[in-house]
Amino acid sequence: MELREVMRTAGAVREFTAEPVPDEVLEQVLDAARFAPSGGNQQPWVVLVVRDPGLRRRLRDLVREGWREYVAQRRAGVRPFAPGPDGRWHGPAIDLDAAARTPAPSAFVDAFDQVPVLLVLAVRLTALAVTDVDLDRQSVVGGASIYPFAQNILLAARDAGLGGTLTTFAARREPAAAALLHIPPDHGIAAVLALGYPARRATRLTRHPVETFTRVDTFDGPAFGSV
Repeated sequence: MELREVMRTAGAVREFTAEPVPDEVLEQVLDAARFAPSGGNQQPWVVLVVRDPGLRRRLRDLVREGWREYVAQRRAGVRPFAPGPDGRWHGPAIDLDAAARTPAPSAFVDAFDQVPVLLVLAVRLTALAVTDVDLDRQSVVGGASIYPFAQNILLAARDAGLGGTLTTFAARREPAAAALLHIPPDHGIAAVLALGYPARRATRLTRHPVETFTRVDTFDGPAFGSV
């Protein structure tokens, strides 16, 4: 597919057919994705292709707890896990322990273990140059060395006729997930990607136009492209 078309149609896919993804197709996707940029070209990613049914079920259960926490916050009118206007995390606005025990049905999450391909993306933390580490706000810079790789996987998957989505709910239970998957302490869980052949045909995405998020010179400057 033409790159622009791939980018404009690679939306989140959470419903898949039962058709298995051949190993050679998945290998082609990862082979294309590995050319993603990373700080110092460290390429700090490790991809776990989770196939064992028992591991998948236990991973699903951990993901489901994180999903329940997310849903409970949205129901309470809170942006889940978001920092305040000062850029800092001030703790949960609800009881997250209770939320994790409260059912929040989801066809995708409840059948997470049945997704054709589950890829756990682990990142080597010691390879990250986290230049915003000492700022008095939530750190974001470290993700620059892992999430372009994740996006490359999704774009390459779309090009191969697959669909998928990136989830971060497992990070809410990282100690348990790391123990389950034998991930060492110098690595973190950046995401779990779900991939497969989409149940529905891809359509063009809807996004805000460039002039709504691009400014000239300063944050309060004129919109880029405006007359």
